[in-house]
Amino acid sequence: MLRWGFRMTSSAALKRTPLHTVHCASGAKMVDFGGWHMPVQYSSILEEHHAVRKAAGLFDVSHMGEIEVRGPQAVQLIESVSTNAAARLKIGQAHYSALLYNHGGFVDDILVHKVADDHFFLCVNASNQEKDFAHIRAHNTFDADVEFASERYAQIAVQGPRGLEILQQLTPARLCEIKYYWFVDAEVSGARARIARTGYTGEDGFEIYTSPAEAPRLWNEILEAGKPFGIKPCGLGARNTLRLESKMALYGHELTASINPFEADLGWIVKMDKGDFLGRAALQKSLDAGLSRKLVGFEMTGRGIGRDGYEVWIAGKPAGWVTSGGPSPTLNKNIGLCYLPLAAALPGVEIEVIVRNQPAAAVTASTPFYKRARA
Repeated sequence: MLRWGFRMTSSAALKRTPLHTVHCASGAKMVDFGGWHMPVQYSSILEEHHAVRKAAGLFDVSHMGEIEVRGPQAVQLIESVSTNAAARLKIGQAHYSALLYNHGGFVDDILVHKVADDHFFLCVNASNQEKDFAHIRAHNTFDADVEFASERYAQIAVQGPRGLEILQQLTPARLCEIKYYWFVDAEVSGARARIARTGYTGEDGFEIYTSPAEAPRLWNEILEAGKPFGIKPCGLGARNTLRLESKMALYGHELTASINPFEADLGWIVKMDKGDFLGRAALQKSLDAGLSRKLVGFEMTGRGIGRDGYEVWIAGKPAGWVTSGGPSPTLNKNIGLCYLPLAAALPGVEIEVIVRNQPAAAVTASTPFYKRARA
C-alpha cells in the first residue's frame, strides 16, 4: 500500500517497528521504506514468495496505521468519509474501503473493522496515517471521537495455505470459523490480540493486531510453531511481488489523489446507493461523463520489465503509464499494471512499454494474474 521506494540510507533518523531489533538480529536486509527502517528480505525475495504460495510466510506490518472511531454516531462518520457501506457491516466483520477528496481522488485505501455498534477500527497506510487522521477529524461533524491509535498496536501477518494450522497452535480461537474479512478478539500465546482473516498476498491468512510489547515474543513463537510447516519470515520485496500477482492496489502507484475508484477498477468498494459521502458528487459526474481511462493488467511479450512510471504506447503513440511491474515468480512471466484509455483497457490489446527509451512489446491481460484455489 506504500510506494516501493527502497533506499539504502542511514537508519538513524528512520522510524522503527517494535520488531526492528528482531529483524536486525535475524540478518534481514534493511532498507528505507517511506521513512521506516524495514526488512526487504531475509533469504531471497524468490524464496520468500514461494514460501507464501506453498506454505506460509510471516510479515511485520507494524508500520501500518490504526485509527479508532467511537461514539453514538461513529457509523455516520465512517459512512460520510468512506466509500463502502459501513452501516451494512455486522459486528466482527471488516471490509475494504477508501477515503476520498471532494474531487473524487484517493486520500487513501483502508480497512474498516466493526468492533461494536459504536466502535470502528481502521487500518490505514503507513505513510498516510497522520494525513488520514487529520482528514477524518476535519470532517467529523458527528457525535463521535476519532483517536490516532497507531502507537498502541503492532501488526503481524501470517499468510499462506498452512497459516491457519500454524496459528491455531497458539490460540484458543477457532480460526476455521472466522470467515474471510471477519475478525475476533482473542489471545495468541497468552497475549490479547485482534485476529483478522485478511491480508495483502492473495493467499489465505491472518493479520494479528497486538500490543507493541508483545510483538517480538509472538513473532518468535509463530516462527517456531511454523517450522514443521515451512514458514519463513518475509520482507517487503515478497510482499510486493505477491500483491502484484493478485492485483492488489498500492497507494502511490495504482491509487493517487488524481485517480478515482472507478478508474482504479475498484467500483465494487463504492456504494453509490448508500447516500451522500465525500467525493460522491464528483464520482457521479465522472460516471455521467464516461470514464476516459482504467487500470488494466499486462504481460511482457518482448524483452524487458515494465517498471512503475514507464510510458505505455499504442500504435506508436503515448497512451498511458505503468503503475507497477516486475517478474512474477509464480507465473514465470514479467507482468504489470497500467492505466490506458477505456477502449484499450481490456485483455488482448497489443501495447508497447518504453523500457530504457526503447519500445518493448506487451499485451494487456486478465487480472488477477494469480488466484488461489478455493477449498
